[in-house]
Amino acid sequence: MNRLCALLCGIVLTACGGGSGTPSLIIATATPGGTYYPVGVAIGTLLSEKLRGQVNASAINSAGSGENIQMLVNNEAQLAILQSLYGAMAYNGTGNYDSPLQDFRSVTTLWQNVEHFVIDRRYLRGGTLEDLKSLASPFSVGKRGSGTEGATRVIFSALAIAADTHYTPEYLGYSPSAQAMMDGRIAGASLAAGPPVAAVTQVFAQKGADGVAILNVTDDQLARIRNVYPVYTRHILKAGTYPGQTDDVQTMAQPNFLACRADLSEEMVYNLTRTLYENLAYLQKIHQATIGMSLDSAVAGLGVPLHPGALRYYREQGLDIPDALIAP
Repeated sequence: MNRLCALLCGIVLTACGGGSGTPSLIIATATPGGTYYPVGVAIGTLLSEKLRGQVNASAINSAGSGENIQMLVNNEAQLAILQSLYGAMAYNGTGNYDSPLQDFRSVTTLWQNVEHFVIDRRYLRGGTLEDLKSLASPFSVGKRGSGTEGATRVIFSALAIAADTHYTPEYLGYSPSAQAMMDGRIAGASLAAGPPVAAVTQVFAQKGADGVAILNVTDDQLARIRNVYPVYTRHILKAGTYPGQTDDVQTMAQPNFLACRADLSEEMVYNLTRTLYENLAYLQKIHQATIGMSLDSAVAGLGVPLHPGALRYYREQGLDIPDALIAP
């Protein structure tokens, strides 16, 4: 349904811009309730305003990174927000991918995708991911085909947390996951995004810190996960990030990045990249997850080669580009 929506949106946008010949770009994001969608909307609005007459950009919701990659490959979207983990797996043909998909390129690192493993306090034992092994209850791993589902399964596999043995998987988007937790229908959910995550805030506000908790990731657990995919780094969720949260949470994160189809013109992607970095304050006012964005970290953590247009802009700005990020 999302792909049909993307195609229809593309037709409508092309019609709207057809009189002036303005190219139309679809930005694939994720389900509402996370960070991808509001940031995608902000990027689309920014590009359309600042590059008026040159491009019309519009964000749509989707199942997340897994579907977004397929939409890029199928030209149902021209830009997409992706997890670094998913981008690397798809481009190299590893993990969830049997063969490489290389019809897309990196534009820029965006923000850290912070893991939130949220559970009802009735199921809390030691307060770490190990608690999931004694859950034996429904737990939302993310919408089917989403980056959240894929990343959650990678993490759980590294820690030998098994579906149907340790938990019953539910496949819900962020807002439905929050509602299901508030209704007591599931024990917890994986809700990875840039904090504060709207769905997590909603659960904390409704159930209170006495009713819900975010699980910690121990150093040993992080090391075991990094042995499988080293894109993850330590992240501290400071006390007060969510209503009633009085203690820091030791979790982990991986970068999110903006990707584009490989066949977009060098000039277009150069202008998109330049516009983003000349107007960072605009994005940062829309969602605080983008506050960490800076030119200095524009290529940090990328697992997919840069588009030549982005590469040209970064070289003009004096950035040192690793050889692995220069496309053949």
